[in-house]
Amino acid sequence: MEGISKDEMKHGTTTVGLVTKEGVVVAADKRATMGYLIAHKNVDKVVEITNKILMTTAGMVGDAQMIAKYLKAELELYEIRKGRPITMKAASTLLANILYGNRFSVPFYVQLLLAGVDDSGYHLYSLGPDGSNLEDKFISTGSGSVMAYGVLEDNYKDGASLKEGVRIAARAIKAAMARDIATGEGIDVYTITEKGITKVPKDEIQKIVSK
Repeated sequence: MEGISKDEMKHGTTTVGLVTKEGVVVAADKRATMGYLIAHKNVDKVVEITNKILMTTAGMVGDAQMIAKYLKAELELYEIRKGRPITMKAASTLLANILYGNRFSVPFYVQLLLAGVDDSGYHLYSLGPDGSNLEDKFISTGSGSVMAYGVLEDNYKDGASLKEGVRIAARAIKAAMARDIATGEGIDVYTITEKGITKVPKDEIQKIVSK
């Protein structure tokens, strides 16, 4: 398609988020596709927005990267002006407004999860290209979300531990990788707690998915 870069056309993914009693867990695969072509095998689909907020991306890579940069800059400006971190509700509303404002001109072809912690607790939001903004305890986005939801529905329990959340998230992505051609090449899992953001080591993820 003339005028659209290759990066903008890369898409296809599975992302997962879930809230536990000790923090939020997010996970994603590493593959980007262009139709039936695997365009990239090492895409970072979990983006650090602040030291306590993560965003997962599904959809066009170029759109997702632009939104991540935009949101990160806006939240940094907010903290400078207000002298305090933004709340999760306000951050998700800001992101929804960005998406909604472009829906009739040049819409962002993305599905996003915004996960993090603030003074009111742990939060997880799902946002669509139309500006929709929904909070839930567990959410999956992307082409492999149907398979991932099967694992989430069967295993998630309110009040689960952070360790259990990591196990469920990793196995949900594994299920999508087994059946969705646009999902693959590995699994990234992150946790967000009061102490900040931590990436789960690859060997720990491997132990979970090999059982």
